[in-house]
Amino acid sequence: MSVPNAGIAASAEYVDAEDSKNTDAQIVGLSGDTDRPVAPDQFDPKHESTKKEIWSYYSYYIGNNGLTLFNFGPTSFQNLMYEAAGDSEILYFWGRDRTINSIVLLTNGVSFAIQVVLFLLLGALADYGRWRPWILVFWSVIAFAVGYAWLGVHTEDRWHAGVGLYMVGLIAYQMCITFWTAAFPGLARNTPEMRRKAEEYEAGEISRDEYDFHDMMQRNRISNVAFIAQSAGEIIILAILVGILFALNVNASQENNNWGLSVLIAYCNSWWILLAIPWFLFEKHRPGQPLPEGLNYVTVLPWTLWRAIVQIWELKQTLLYLVGYFLLGDSLNTTVTVIGTLQNSVVAYNTLTLTYLYIVGITAQLIGIWGFWTVQKRFKLSTKVMFNAVMAGILLLDAWGMIGIWTQKFGFHNVWEFWLYQVVYGLFVCPWYSYSQIMISEVTPRGKEFLFFSLFSIMGKTSAFIGPIVSSAIIDASPTGNNSLPFYFLFGLTALSLGLLAFFVDLKKSRKEQTAFLERENVARKRRASVLSAERYLGKADNDQL
Repeated sequence: MSVPNAGIAASAEYVDAEDSKNTDAQIVGLSGDTDRPVAPDQFDPKHESTKKEIWSYYSYYIGNNGLTLFNFGPTSFQNLMYEAAGDSEILYFWGRDRTINSIVLLTNGVSFAIQVVLFLLLGALADYGRWRPWILVFWSVIAFAVGYAWLGVHTEDRWHAGVGLYMVGLIAYQMCITFWTAAFPGLARNTPEMRRKAEEYEAGEISRDEYDFHDMMQRNRISNVAFIAQSAGEIIILAILVGILFALNVNASQENNNWGLSVLIAYCNSWWILLAIPWFLFEKHRPGQPLPEGLNYVTVLPWTLWRAIVQIWELKQTLLYLVGYFLLGDSLNTTVTVIGTLQNSVVAYNTLTLTYLYIVGITAQLIGIWGFWTVQKRFKLSTKVMFNAVMAGILLLDAWGMIGIWTQKFGFHNVWEFWLYQVVYGLFVCPWYSYSQIMISEVTPRGKEFLFFSLFSIMGKTSAFIGPIVSSAIIDASPTGNNSLPFYFLFGLTALSLGLLAFFVDLKKSRKEQTAFLERENVARKRRASVLSAERYLGKADNDQL
């Protein structure tokens, strides 16, 4: 649990947000001793992160590895559409004839637009009280239901149902992954290691920069180890899956292959359920921020959003990263979708081949993230340095895709390229999924994690809404329907975001801006409490006169 300006001594004064009304101790968290440094995090022994809790956090991500709704679900969806369309590769969808690739990009955009609304509503509320873990539980249950529903959708005549399952599944998956991710700063800042560093800082044994460095490394450790554990677990899941596919004899016929896709979705879904249970049981429901005086869970939504809109302009480094994250997320999301669409066409949706490809990709991801984290620890590099290296890998993918515009020899047109893509993507691009989230935690004010992670998710989903639709329009406008044309757009977008993020985002400036942001938030809370107190006093005085 993190609250603004709440140190070791202050933690004794902090009153649980759900069990009492606002006090200055809750709002400011000061111990009264202003002559010594105060650690910016609060440490309550009953909320200290345990190894069991942290490993259950990793366990959830091993289950929610994306195979169910982010990988094989879209594959089954596209497979059924190709069977229904035949050689024409055109289906009537939403009022007009469209190519399969155009339908995929369009449904991606619409599902991401829906996510924007959901993140806006839930993200603004999740930092208050203890109820936010239930958001993850709810959307996990929705995802579990969609995973098993695919067992009933494996013939071409049900491709419309596949559209619905694909869209709902993608929404549920993104909600789960975002609200799971937003928990890691709180886990990192409640570890015994950070408690000891806070004690050393408050005793004057280390500087604030040293404290911030250890905070950064704890967040990097939990995020990166989560991805490493997920990669290792996913390899085991996929290895077992190969045996299941042989047992189903998926290469015997198209019907067997279709049924195999549905079975493997349900199989991976079962792992997700099993591995999610420990996190649901062992996550500590740490109290979030107290509700501002006079507000409830309904009225705090517009207040929080208005405060964020007004005050976020003072977080200049956060805004710079937000813009860069928007552009780079747009590029990467669409790049993966376009390459995935090309890959599925080239390998003819063979379930066994796709599984082998995923095993290669996940193995490369394991090596890549482990390698990045090992280098970072060894040379004590910042999150920003590691993130810059990842951006270079994304630019490489888009450059390779552009080659395919002019030739069929290279540029994601051959089976061997997709094997190579899985390796390059895993080694140099997959660390994005860890380091981009750590970067969000770097520019997020303490105690505002769920709000800001939701805001960044909104921007990420908005970008994913725009990119696929632009790419779809580019393909539709092409006389030849060249599926590689979007790489022009994607390469330029990646280069622009790389320049912005690498040269203009300053994390030290961001920390100073966050401190000022939280101070203004405290002032606003005090002012509101003071006004309401005065109104109650005047109202009581008027009643006494009557």
